[in-house]
Amino acid sequence: MKSLYIICTSILTLSFCLYSHAESDLGSLGLLSDDQTKSPIPKGIIIGGAAISSQARYNESSNDNLIVPGALYFGDNLMFLGDRARYYFNKNDDVAFFAYGRYRFSNLNPSDAGFNGMHKRKGELEAGLGLTWITHYALLTTRIVSDVTGHSNGQELLVWADFPIVWDQLLVMPGVGAVVRSDKLANYYFGGVSSSESSSDRNSWDTGTTISPMASVVTSYRFSSHWIGMFAANYEYYDKGIADSPLVQHNGEWLFITGIGYSW
Repeated sequence: MKSLYIICTSILTLSFCLYSHAESDLGSLGLLSDDQTKSPIPKGIIIGGAAISSQARYNESSNDNLIVPGALYFGDNLMFLGDRARYYFNKNDDVAFFAYGRYRFSNLNPSDAGFNGMHKRKGELEAGLGLTWITHYALLTTRIVSDVTGHSNGQELLVWADFPIVWDQLLVMPGVGAVVRSDKLANYYFGGVSSSESSSDRNSWDTGTTISPMASVVTSYRFSSHWIGMFAANYEYYDKGIADSPLVQHNGEWLFITGIGYSW
């Protein structure tokens, strides 16, 4: 049901262009999907909805509490999650290599209150490569992506470990990791203020390259052959370069999602 998680996050972002949502990696769910009727992560299309509560990244923005629709797809090699996708071009019992693409949505608009004089942060298409080591106890993922549209011209490296526990139709999956963002990407989307954007009440700010630890837990339950329920929680603890930005001024982002979906 992480499937529902990702799709809802992406659909919600597409529909509302949120200023914030925690950014854990959900892709390893694709390696857990199965055709069995009791599998908590079924293959195929899942259509549903979710209640999402997330903390605003910027101190001038409001926290988000939304109910949104969504859909996503888990295939043998392709996993499509609304605003991002993975394609496994080589995988076996020990390791899976994948191509990764994502559309990162804009998250700052100078027409909104509190951002007068700022430059708009446009959305960008990101592409990259990654791999997941498959062990008996964990799925260990590393991926790197880069902006390919010339907006931030930045890069992001994620290292992540998921620890899936499956009891029949129930999945409980804690996860932990860290994301490294280049100075260009962090400044563009995570609190940078250029000299031309500074003002008497907003100092210029360079985030520098940032490293932020994250943790999550995802649960999924297969009520029947078609109906699936889920709950997910995620927290990112900001690097000081982000947390101390005049635009941010807090220590991190939390995200909670409760959803239900129909699979066929």
